[in-house]
Amino acid sequence: MVFNSDFIPSNDQETSENPLLSYLQHQHPDVLAHVAQSASPEIKEIISRNVQGLVGVLPSDDFDVQITTNRENLAGLLASAMMTGYFLRQMEQRMHLEENISGTASPRSHSGSSDF
Repeated sequence: MVFNSDFIPSNDQETSENPLLSYLQHQHPDVLAHVAQSASPEIKEIISRNVQGLVGVLPSDDFDVQITTNRENLAGLLASAMMTGYFLRQMEQRMHLEENISGTASPRSHSGSSDF
């Protein structure tokens, strides 16, 4: 899935007030696709479980589940899922960084504390 800034109606004033939106709108689609594809399967699984927990999970074999919501609640759910994804990606990068540091640190220089 790739971010599509066309879904966000904006005028020049709104774009100038939101530098992130402006930045996203000026990115090449290949850059956005690369970032969207960079999430690991572990992150996707955690987000999926989180969203299922927020929405509620019933066994699909026994129930024909349909969920109805309004635009604002759906936007909140999607924002929550996105923030979870950003958080998980940062924690995954931190985990890899700590693994790399602990793997390359000499016993003499490794104090045992990791204040990042």
